This record gives sequence, structure tokens and C-alpha cells, in this order.
Amino acid sequence: QVQLVESGGGLVQAGGSLRLSCAASGSIFRINDMGWYRQGPRKQRELVAFITSGGTTNYADSVKSRFTISRDNAKNTVHLQMNSLRPEDTAVYYCNADVLGTMFWGQGTQVTVSS
Repeated sequence: QVQLVESGGGLVQAGGSLRLSCAASGSIFRINDMGWYRQGPRKQRELVAFITSGGTTNYADSVKSRFTISRDNAKNTVHLQMNSLRPEDTAVYYCNADVLGTMFWGQGTQVTVSS
């Protein structure tokens, strides 16, 4: 089992920045990829970015060049630096961990971007 706890959400004006963090605990030695997903109002959950245990990253086209995912394996944390935020980035952001093919989720953190 892996437990994930997100932090860092909030309200920000368009053009601003936020940094999300996710701390993992439990069977952390089994974690492969970690990532961030989001679910906006009346939308399906979508992948924002993920990072492999080796540090390879992948981003949704909508956030490329604005968001940066990073991972600290020693501290069992993953971060999402979000710059140049837009109102359409408003969503609940969820941390995700792939543990030998089983997906674990955090409780989510709200990000609201005002225009």
C-alpha cells in the first residue's frame, strides 16, 4: 500500500504560479512512475504530467513549457511547478503513483485560477 498526500493548491490570478507537492509513504520502494492528473468542472480526469523513477518526464500538450514535474526519490516526494496559470487550469489536482501496475491516488488539492 502507498499513501499519497498533496499540498500546495489554492487561488491564484491568471499569469501567476503555484507549486504542488505530493508526499508518498508506505511501500514506497515499489513506486515506479509518479504523476499528476486533474479534473476540472464537468470534465473527465486527465493526465497533466508524469515522471519515471529514472527521471524521464512527459507532459500534456496543454501544459508544456508552463508546468514542470520533478521528483525527489530520497524524500519520496513529487512536485508540480505551475507557471503562467490560466483559468482553464482550474481543477482538482491529484497525485498518482504506479506501484507494480496498481495505481494509487491522493485525495486531491483544488487549484483555482481567476481571470
